[in-house]
Amino acid sequence: MAENDAPWNQPMPEGQFQLMHDILAAPSPIGIEGAMTLGVLKPYFESFAPSGWAVQQFKGHAGVILDTHPGRDDLFKVMVIGHADKIRMQVRSIGEDGKIWINSDSFLPTTLIGHEVVLFSEDPEQPGRYRRIEGGTVEALGAIHFADQSVRTGEKGVKKEQLYLELQLTGPKKKKQVEDLGIRPGDSILLNRPIRRGFGPDSFYGAYLDNGLGCFVTAETARMIAEWGGAENIRMLFTVATYEEIGRFGSRVLAGEMAPDAIVGVDVNHDFSAAPGVADKRFCPLEMGKGFTLSVGSVVSEQLNSIIEATAREHGIPMQRDVVGVDTGTDGMAGVLGNVDCAATSVGFPIRNMHTISESGCTRDVIAAIHGVARALQALDRAETEPGTLARRFRENHPRLDQAAPLAHPGLPADEDKDADA
Repeated sequence: MAENDAPWNQPMPEGQFQLMHDILAAPSPIGIEGAMTLGVLKPYFESFAPSGWAVQQFKGHAGVILDTHPGRDDLFKVMVIGHADKIRMQVRSIGEDGKIWINSDSFLPTTLIGHEVVLFSEDPEQPGRYRRIEGGTVEALGAIHFADQSVRTGEKGVKKEQLYLELQLTGPKKKKQVEDLGIRPGDSILLNRPIRRGFGPDSFYGAYLDNGLGCFVTAETARMIAEWGGAENIRMLFTVATYEEIGRFGSRVLAGEMAPDAIVGVDVNHDFSAAPGVADKRFCPLEMGKGFTLSVGSVVSEQLNSIIEATAREHGIPMQRDVVGVDTGTDGMAGVLGNVDCAATSVGFPIRNMHTISESGCTRDVIAAIHGVARALQALDRAETEPGTLARRFRENHPRLDQAAPLAHPGLPADEDKDADA
């Protein structure tokens, strides 16, 4: 494949971008993820799944799995996993003046002020039925005129307890107006900004790239595997989990249920090169537009990483190494958290402004991740030359640093050597 013809060097096709949009736009707050998993992803899985593949669903949450070999626990199992749950705000209480006081969850309070949201209210008369209210905004101070001088200058910020939802109510009994709508403590609130293409080439921005993007990559990887002829020798589990934003509880349950032999978590990452105010921290130089990321460290399997890196190099897919320390911070931890013995790693794509209404990414990185994971799955499928080959390979080929080869300095190049002597 010529470099200019590589999909990760091209703009994302409009149809594929629309699918990404639809996945990211699906309202799926933590605990109520069915709009994304059952409303968008399950029908998409079923639209291309070959005969014999099946979508699995679960009782305790709305996660789904597209399974290439249902019931074949004798096969080597690889789980590719993203998570559908979105960070949500929640109604905390209702004030006499009609202010709906809210919890901010994992958002920085200052990033929320002034943004439009959607409130999803369960009907008190018909539990399980939801209504939506659009047009409200998140506020805290009301106006600069009411702020302390220290807040005006930026010396102090906005506290999460100050956040409220403004519904622009007038007239008497504003609290009763809200209560008569059936709005109650615990109702979910989501930021209202679907993604759109950005100003920079191949860029896009909007809310909730974390982690509808991981679900999109998982789904598109499954489609590519199906189009390439499916899985012959191993069982692939294309998984959309839940509850990641509150501790990766959904993915560890699915790992416990399915007992995969290998896990590839797919999640957003940071563009550390563009992050403001962190240059002195010397973060790993990840950057939007330079390819997908591969985690190194934590519980990550060096054997699994070597397969992903080798196939990426073979096909010219751009990749960046990410240092994750004690925790991948993704569903790549599902196996160890779920007490499942499996090889694991995490891939991603650098984005900016994570956990805000204006998260931004590069479509080339997302496409690179799709192809990187799909090619690695192909390599694993080919490597299972007979039953048990991969299991033995992972068991018996852990790196041995006591066998590391000596590395000597090769000497300075001639021109540099002359400069040193001078």
